[in-house]
Amino acid sequence: MLVRAAAQAEVLDPFESAIGKVVGPSAAPSVVTLSFVLMWYGLNVAFNLLNKTIFNYFPFPYTVSAVHVVVGLAYCVLTYLLGAKKASFGRPISKDEFGALLGPASMHAVGHVAANLSFAAVAISLTHTVKTLEPAFNVLLSKAILGVGTPAPVVATLVPIMAGVALASASDLTFNWTGFISAMVSNLTFGFRAVWSKRAMTTIKNLDSTAIYAYTTLISVLICVPAALIAEGPKLSAGIDAALAKDPNFYFSLFMVGLLYHLYNQFAFNTLSRVSPVSHGVCNVVKRVVIIGTSVVFFGTTLTTKTKLGTGIALLGTYLYTEASKRYKAVPPKSSPPPTPTGTVNAI
Repeated sequence: MLVRAAAQAEVLDPFESAIGKVVGPSAAPSVVTLSFVLMWYGLNVAFNLLNKTIFNYFPFPYTVSAVHVVVGLAYCVLTYLLGAKKASFGRPISKDEFGALLGPASMHAVGHVAANLSFAAVAISLTHTVKTLEPAFNVLLSKAILGVGTPAPVVATLVPIMAGVALASASDLTFNWTGFISAMVSNLTFGFRAVWSKRAMTTIKNLDSTAIYAYTTLISVLICVPAALIAEGPKLSAGIDAALAKDPNFYFSLFMVGLLYHLYNQFAFNTLSRVSPVSHGVCNVVKRVVIIGTSVVFFGTTLTTKTKLGTGIALLGTYLYTEASKRYKAVPPKSSPPPTPTGTVNAI
């Protein structure tokens, strides 16, 4: 599952070549990909725990969302100026290419803010359980926008996801409508991001996953910063003073959570470029299990029996959806070429 396609694996990239000197050329691609997955998971868990900790004493989700992408943009600009272009923007893009990225990147930004609104309102475990519904939005939007039909067996796997989310949400002790609706908005916008990205990638050539995410971060800054100033600007000074009283290292914590956010998404994009979309989907399911488990232990969250059952059913449904997607191919619209399978990165 974690091995690149044979055509790609024939030529080792510089990182694989270096690893190959230790483990051998044939094993190098698998070792590098597994390393990327482990970094993605580790950074993601650290991000989620630190992010929620900050929200416990600084409930400003718009501002925190803006900080995430501003720190990410600063990282991209710095690496670019230092000459590591492949670790940031790659190359300048044209006006048309920027326009092609504007739609999916805007949805990424809005979805990111919505997810943080949910994280600030409810337990991490509930937000991630609700976000297992993202495939349902992808199915609906793929049909509505791309005209791509989803096979009935794949659609059937959405039933346990929806049932599990309903059971977990109804039984979760931290449930409130702000947290639930925000997570659903995140699902919707990330669904738009997925289908629009699929369409946009046909017009952009010679731009790798790292560069695409760097430009996505740039566009997200243009959206998230004004939104934060409008939504929370008047209350921000008092909120910062209260946060500094709780945590003297507040500014450093904000910087670190922004860096963790950018790096874990970067490794997620890098992983997607090395594995099949289905394999990436399985990795996402496992990632949610790890995040939910670690957050419950770290914060001492109390889960009712029904919440545990609903969460388990939703995660199982997501796994079944991934496996069914691998077995049953989507039906392309008439007079259009078969769609190229794509995976999506769950930004949070």
